[in-house]
Amino acid sequence: MVQEKKVCFRALSWQPDMHAVLLCLVLAQTTAPDYDSLTRAYDALRSKSYDLAIREFEAAIHADPSRASTHKDLAYTYLKVGGNDAAREHFRQAMELNPSDSHVALEYAFLSFESNDDPVPSKAIARRIFDRIRKQGDATAEQAFRNIDGPLASGIERWKAALAAAPATSSAHYELAQLAEQRDELELAEAHYLAAWTMLPARKVVLLDLGRVRRNLNRPDDATAALLAASRGGEPRAAEKARELLPERYPYVYEFRGALGLDPSNTELHRELAYLLLSMNQKVDAELEFRKITSSTPDDLLSAAQLGFLYLARKDKAAAMPLLQRVLAGNDAELANRVRVALDLPPDPKSPALAPDSDARVMAERSIKAGYLKDALKYLRIAQESDPVDFNVMLKLGWTYNMLHDDRNAIRWFALARQSDDPAIADEAARAYNALRPALARIRTTAWLFPFYSSRWHDAFGYGQVKTELRLDGIPIRPYVSVRFVGDSGPVPKSLSEKSFILAVGAVSQWHGVTAWGEAGSAISYAGRRAQPDYRGGLSWAHGWGSLMSSESPGWFAETNADEVFVSRFNNDLLTYSQTRAGYTYRPFQFLVNANATIDIQHQYWANFVEAGPGVRFHIPNTPEALLFSVSALRGAYLVNAGNPRRPNFYDLRAGFWYAVTH
Repeated sequence: MVQEKKVCFRALSWQPDMHAVLLCLVLAQTTAPDYDSLTRAYDALRSKSYDLAIREFEAAIHADPSRASTHKDLAYTYLKVGGNDAAREHFRQAMELNPSDSHVALEYAFLSFESNDDPVPSKAIARRIFDRIRKQGDATAEQAFRNIDGPLASGIERWKAALAAAPATSSAHYELAQLAEQRDELELAEAHYLAAWTMLPARKVVLLDLGRVRRNLNRPDDATAALLAASRGGEPRAAEKARELLPERYPYVYEFRGALGLDPSNTELHRELAYLLLSMNQKVDAELEFRKITSSTPDDLLSAAQLGFLYLARKDKAAAMPLLQRVLAGNDAELANRVRVALDLPPDPKSPALAPDSDARVMAERSIKAGYLKDALKYLRIAQESDPVDFNVMLKLGWTYNMLHDDRNAIRWFALARQSDDPAIADEAARAYNALRPALARIRTTAWLFPFYSSRWHDAFGYGQVKTELRLDGIPIRPYVSVRFVGDSGPVPKSLSEKSFILAVGAVSQWHGVTAWGEAGSAISYAGRRAQPDYRGGLSWAHGWGSLMSSESPGWFAETNADEVFVSRFNNDLLTYSQTRAGYTYRPFQFLVNANATIDIQHQYWANFVEAGPGVRFHIPNTPEALLFSVSALRGAYLVNAGNPRRPNFYDLRAGFWYAVTH
């Protein structure tokens, strides 16, 4: 809402007569980028304070993640400090937001090709991008594509010949599969990954590769089977990457069975499936899974204990005791004591206490400092599981998720960390939670109020709105309900005076920094006129440079916004606004010069004019940040004078204030 306040206040502080309400109503729908953060970021770049620039760019992206240029500038900043992986991620986001920017796409492709993180899929992505851009006539992309594709093609043929001439090995199949995946020959890659896995089933990373290829082949069930098998047991790094590719929900029973079809000896899969079946009260099937484990892996004491407990529950002590005796004789003291309790035996007083796991915290700190955020997340999870009430770990989990752009998980950990007894942790977590909550809340309510006086009309105007919008997961359109107030003290022409409460429903969406909105409602007059339908909608865009109003450092600034607004109230009129301001900010004041223009398709005199003049905006110390005052003196000229009862030129002294809140 802070961004909404700035844009609407900028416009309305300088906008003349009754059509000011139209602009404010459209701007109240928008969420402009955090230009103050961008200003500080560019200032930091000029002074080569790259760490500060990165933080400010991240803040601007959090305020408006849809601006491709911010992701692009942040990516280049990361390159200056050697953060190639982070740069690659932001080039990717910039490319997705603006696919026509071939320079960004090439940067992403080169970084992907050079990346050591998942090199095979990264090189496949690079080749794909070079192929796309070279078809647009780009010589750099053409050469890069040839440099990649030629060796891949010859390598594939070479490995095919080797497999045909000599006894096949797992490594030969694997090498061929990797080359085929990089060249997007996905069916060939799948066949040879599967052959490599069949010949050497201990190498779980092959299942990760197999699952990734199946995803690209648009076979989600087969992909999940391979990824689920890779995520349980085997190499820890492969397991972690497989979990990242799996659906966020917990796997279904049929998916576990599909994974076991690929990896039937996977003890962790069998055990997890058994516990899932138990939770579904399918005890017969669960027993079968536990029996498979205890027969193939006798030293799995947890499965032996659970199967023994199941036997005890159905009074089959003869079957249970050999399994429980195995646990009692094992080296898991805690589990052995649980068995003793089940058998009504006294616990072993010599059972050692488990030492807390502090290594995970140390590794998490090191990973954060080195910029390996995904590794940090893994270690923080381990630390949190070891000590579930460590609020400092919860706070770090929140910040790590936030830096990974997963704010839904971040806000959950910030909410928990707010409960800390340490005031510093609780305060930091509360501030982070409150900063994230409005953007993530499923239901968000905003309210604003803007009264001002215009000497041109010798009138005071008042505008306000309360809007509640609904955020739907995965859907870029947000529906809302709204109540607006539009009023004045009386001297303006009746045709320009609304004097109404407007009840409406509508929807708003943002795309590449442009906000589109539309609504339908009813205007209920408080001046005795009958209610009438009210339809309005439009597009808006805004941008700013330099030390804007909330900037902590003084300096020059410029800002501009453009809007198109349709309003049925004014004879189905379509108005276009352009407003530009430039000046100097010295908190709490901002001294500026205005240059505005307005036209409409109805050629009404009051909606076609240009104006310019000096002004000042200011914030009174020790008052809410959202409360801003403005005074401006303007000289204007009408562009259409047919039907104009006034002179073709005008002066206007405008003064008002703006206040807004969000929840």
